[in-house]
Amino acid sequence: MRVALHSVLKEDQESGYEQVHATVPEDLLEALRRAGITNWRIWRSGRHLFHLVDCEDFAAAMAALDKDPANQRWQEFIGAYVDHFEDTGGSPAEAERMALGEVWELSAQAETAERG
Repeated sequence: MRVALHSVLKEDQESGYEQVHATVPEDLLEALRRAGITNWRIWRSGRHLFHLVDCEDFAAAMAALDKDPANQRWQEFIGAYVDHFEDTGGSPAEAERMALGEVWELSAQAETAERG
């Protein structure tokens, strides 16, 4: 599955955030892999961050990461830069409340049109 997220940086933390992401700790990368995350991309526009996460089960991955000491250390550290993740108001489960709803996909529309 692919999940999009939106977070917001604290004031004046843009360059610091990018610097610490130049190379994240190896134990965090291992924690992400153990949680079933195969890729995580982040784009920035001003203080706004847009994440695209590829994984088997996002809720399960977030639950596993919540318990992982490497991720707990990272979250404590990165909290100096990140103000918050946007809440989409979706499912009551926290992981699903972070996920952005997909509006449109070119390939999906093209497949539908091809099938007639």
